[in-house]
Amino acid sequence: MGVNFARALSVLFDLPLVPVNHLKGHIYGNWLNQKSSFNPFPAMALLISGGHTQLILVNKDHEFKIVGETRDDAVGEAYDKIAKFLGLPYPGGPIIEKLAEAGDSKFFDFPRPMIKQKNCDFSFSGLKTSVLYTLKNLPTTNYQLPTKRNIAASFQQAVVDVLVFKTIKAVKQSDIKIKSLMVGGGVAANKKINQELLKAVKKELPKIKVYFAPKGVITDNALMIAMAGYFNYLKKKTIDWHEVKALPNLRIDESKV
Repeated sequence: MGVNFARALSVLFDLPLVPVNHLKGHIYGNWLNQKSSFNPFPAMALLISGGHTQLILVNKDHEFKIVGETRDDAVGEAYDKIAKFLGLPYPGGPIIEKLAEAGDSKFFDFPRPMIKQKNCDFSFSGLKTSVLYTLKNLPTTNYQLPTKRNIAASFQQAVVDVLVFKTIKAVKQSDIKIKSLMVGGGVAANKKINQELLKAVKKELPKIKVYFAPKGVITDNALMIAMAGYFNYLKKKTIDWHEVKALPNLRIDESKV
């Protein structure tokens, strides 16, 4: 529907049609509260959403290279599944975060998948399975609000530990001297993740600046897409309305837009 609407506008008003990669939109959201002189490059981007968990190197030419990604569930997907296990509504991220605030993050010792491996990839399916079996083994009488809070807090802490550790590792292992860290995607709205990232970067990478998209435009929105379209337009990346296609599985490092 979105593609067809854009086609119609292009033809009706004789306007250039600019293709956009949705994932890049999440990263370009970081430009929305910056001055025109904003120059974060070279940058490491942590993209965390319902469908993606990736560490992406971005250079001054706006070229994107994935240096780490999930091998199974995305972090947002894991939040949604844990919420479902707990009988909570969709989307699960905000409600799990809220429950976690009143829970004990050390109550359950959930695994930190792939944290000891040398690569910068992620995996959340094992963590999800661990939570599921923990719930199945709990006495029914113990499955009350305090338990849900502790499950949420312990699960979230495991996620945070993995995200922070892998992000710091990606910056340190980079062959290029990283100037900044940009965080994007709907899960970037999570305060706990943001706080722990800032704390870790300040301690281990004090020269690195950390950027987040403005509050209110972290989840899917038109502004981030417009910003990505702006940069494509500057590079004269336009397309004939006959040729544009919706590509839901387009990777960020394979995209020319």
